[in-house]
Amino acid sequence: MERYLGRFEPYLYAIFRIITGFLFMWHGTQKLFGYPATPAGQPAQPLNALMAAAGTIEFVCGLLVMLGLFAGFAAFLASGTMAVAYFMAHASGGFLPIVNKGESAVLYCFVFLYIAARGAGLLSLDSLLFGKKQAARADV
Repeated sequence: MERYLGRFEPYLYAIFRIITGFLFMWHGTQKLFGYPATPAGQPAQPLNALMAAAGTIEFVCGLLVMLGLFAGFAAFLASGTMAVAYFMAHASGGFLPIVNKGESAVLYCFVFLYIAARGAGLLSLDSLLFGKKQAARADV
């Protein structure tokens, strides 16, 4: 598959970064603005200081990652936020994510850590504004 999709890797990564940021941003809007509404049967979380901070980080970092503007810094902050969220909200229900419903927090944590290490890449405001080019892969 590397042979066929390898040449599209920079563009596939850009789509991956954009979709990840887009999805993460909606977690923030749900906390901050109550939109979209939580599914039926799930109570809405009260907006205390911790939830407001988490919602702000999710919204702003998701937007920055999606746009590719300071994506490395935003993704690193989002990764740390998801690590904290896992240990504060999920780990008390058992350590395994499948048991404590923390799969999305763990997945977001490591996805954002990868984005932080990789940077914005192609189709980003960083490359447009600051001229950062996607590094060529040595194995392609």
